[in-house]
Amino acid sequence: MSQITARLPDELVASLDEAAAKLRRTRAEVVRQAVEYYLDDFEDVARAIEVLRDPADVVLDWETVKHDLLGQH
Repeated sequence: MSQITARLPDELVASLDEAAAKLRRTRAEVVRQAVEYYLDDFEDVARAIEVLRDPADVVLDWETVKHDLLGQH
């Protein structure tokens, strides 16, 4: 496992320590999980942006979809 070093504002470290104490985890465990969550979200957002930028992907009009699926105007 690799080790990294990061500089954080004192207020952020205080919040990190508070969260770690409440969760009964070490700072490292809280940071590791936070980074994992961030990267999972980042991958989802990156994928969504990629799909939105695809010129071959048809953009659907909500009113047309609603009409086709629900028969509503």
